Amino acid sequence: MNKLLAEFIGTFALVFFGCGAAVVGGMGSGPTAVNLLGIASAFGFAIVAMAYGIGPISGCHVNPAVSFGVFVAGRMKADEMIRYWIAQVAGAIVAALVLYIILSGKAQGWSGGLGQNGWGPGYLGEYNVVAAFVFEVVATFLFLVTILGVTHPFTPAGFAGLAIGLTLVVIHLVGINITGTSVNPARSIGPALIGIASNPGAVAQLWLFIIAPLIGAGAAGFLFKENALLDQIKK
Repeated sequence: MNKLLAEFIGTFALVFFGCGAAVVGGMGSGPTAVNLLGIASAFGFAIVAMAYGIGPISGCHVNPAVSFGVFVAGRMKADEMIRYWIAQVAGAIVAALVLYIILSGKAQGWSGGLGQNGWGPGYLGEYNVVAAFVFEVVATFLFLVTILGVTHPFTPAGFAGLAIGLTLVVIHLVGINITGTSVNPARSIGPALIGIASNPGAVAQLWLFIIAPLIGAGAAGFLFKENALLDQIKK
């Protein structure tokens, strides 16, 4: 398996399991219902699984913001980052398409939702655009601080996937009611494009879920790059 195929599969798994839990579980009731903790755990545990499954191959970015943060930190070249982006977005789109096909087979109760991100009146907690933007920047920054920290050569090996996955669970616990939690442009793009017929507004709001995560990731990458430069100067 090459790196791009690994990124495609990893992003597919994240969107399929995470958004699948949000939509399929969200339509359940009683013992079949998936609550906020369950949805957050689905996203986090998917990352844990993929971190150990494809991490040795591609690093398990499965997120354009992660690849951008790694690039800014000086751990990745620009051309490789762009190839990762293409594989990640493709994986997210195919995962959303598979979810669409599965959910289309439900007799009733499905309104066409695929776990799209959003904000404003009628969307979950009805937070405004400023709140949504600030959350996505800050949450992505903290997510990248975790990722870049636990994957540093000086960090004990073997626990990175668990730390990253649990961080994503916590981020979702805070953010689901605000934006549905993105911190991942590919995760937002896939469901928005495939579900455009039922929710065209999600596509109109995609700009936030692309720009804000990249800003947060870039800030974290710059922080780690600066620390690396300072270490070199001290030596």
